[in-house]
Amino acid sequence: MRVLVLGGTTEASALAKQLAGDARFDATLSLAGRTSNPMPQLLATRVGGFGSVEGLVRWLREEKADAVIDATHPYAAQMSANAVAACKQTGVLLGSIVRLPWQRQEDDSWRIVPTAEAAAAALGKTPLRVFLSLGRQDLHAFISAPQHRYLARTIEAPQQAALPPNIRILQARGPFDRDSEAKLLSDEEIDVIVSKNSGGTATYAKIEAARELDLPVIMIARPDKPAGHVLHSPEEAMAWLHDRTPGSLRGV
Repeated sequence: MRVLVLGGTTEASALAKQLAGDARFDATLSLAGRTSNPMPQLLATRVGGFGSVEGLVRWLREEKADAVIDATHPYAAQMSANAVAACKQTGVLLGSIVRLPWQRQEDDSWRIVPTAEAAAAALGKTPLRVFLSLGRQDLHAFISAPQHRYLARTIEAPQQAALPPNIRILQARGPFDRDSEAKLLSDEEIDVIVSKNSGGTATYAKIEAARELDLPVIMIARPDKPAGHVLHSPEEAMAWLHDRTPGSLRGV
């Protein structure tokens, strides 16, 4: 069975490892290319977008794909929309690993906003020390709030030509633990955190640390993300694929 995994997440890496060890599958992992030094993978890997729905359709047909697993980031809405449209056009099976969002706890102080631009506005006029934990793509949105001092944690250095004037980049890759996150927030005298609701465990420690330190979080809401057959883990994705391989009880 020829499978395309749309990746860039911990779930995609875990699924790639399982697929690589199963002879029933001939799988390819596709990465968008936003990280120049991605984690090594056991599967054949292609890097770079498909360009459009038509580009993905062309790839699926040329490679004679049987199934796609969308394991992209919860905020990669456009890629997921393209996957839904391309699989509909080609008749290729589509399973989507949907990572559950974090849920606000009783002691959490969250303000939910729709975009990074709205998060910048929500910081207010009084200068604050702000921890930005939302990836490198949206840092330019905070140019509109230059009065704040920013600490932005990213896997790689941002590439935007313009950034807020008082910003320092901390390059690091998760997972992180609560104690180290609490120490970072305390040492840097952070007043507020800006985060995307990525879900999962790799970066949840900052939310736990914020709760412990009684720090507010400006949470950027998830976009509407189209999906195929909804799956909740790499293990569910493997079981779903197994059921659709030639010769399986439900795949014949």
